[in-house]
Formats: sequence, C-alpha cells, structure tokens
Amino acid sequence: MAHAANGNIVRIHYTGKLANGTVFDTSEAEGREPLGFRLGTNQILPTLEAEIIGMEVGDKKTVIVNVENAYGPRQSKAIETVERNQIPDGVDLTVGNNLQAAGSDGEIVPLRVIAADKETVTLDSNHPLAGHDLTFDIELVEIVEES
Repeated sequence: MAHAANGNIVRIHYTGKLANGTVFDTSEAEGREPLGFRLGTNQILPTLEAEIIGMEVGDKKTVIVNVENAYGPRQSKAIETVERNQIPDGVDLTVGNNLQAAGSDGEIVPLRVIAADKETVTLDSNHPLAGHDLTFDIELVEIVEES
C-alpha cells in the first residue's frame, strides 16, 4: 500500500482541539469534505504535515502541535486601543466581532473587537489560535495524486 510522501496530493479528515478539549475546527461537520492539499508546500502547519508523511490510507493518529509550532504566543503589541472616531461610521463594534483593516503595506489584517466603550475600541490582531497548544485527530482518507 502507498505511503503519503512529499509532493502527493492527499485528503484528510481532521478535528482540531484546544488543550481543554474545545473543538475549533473539523472536516467531519455536516456538509464538509475532507481537506485536500499537496504535501511539502506548507499549506498546513508544518508539524501536522510532517506527521502525515508516511501514513497509509485509513491510518489515524493524534498530533499535538505546541504553541511555538502552531500560531505562536499571543503578542501584546498586536492589541491596540483606538478612538472610536478613527473607525468609519456603520462598522459594528460589538465585542467579539471580526473586522478587517488595511495594514501599512496594504495587506488585509484581520481584527477582533475585544473591548469597547463610548470613546474607545480595543482591537486584537493576534491569530485566534495564538497562545494555544493544538491537538489534531487526523485520518488519511485518500492519496489523490502520487508524486
């Protein structure tokens, strides 16, 4: 039987969980398909990709990705409080809401509203999974194309 190798296009089922067991993403939800990608092209977390190499179709495993190999630690410099009048009218500033802004280089930066009062809004541009060790339960469903 074939083993997954760099260059293969593979499809996996996965469930991603935080250390406390909270599921943050899964391919097994109703209406979802297995995740497909080419191994060796950094389309997924490198630690997870390395664990898929060598698996056979039908193999299952649990992979723990620590903070440093996932989305890194939370950065306090990624949290900024701004005056409400710096934000365009009509933008929903409800705590927990996700927004987007253009960075200094023109790149789109995702932001999350973490606090708001009458004068200011506090925005967080950390990745939502920053600061967390992640656990993935994975199953290699298919090797679509061998290299």
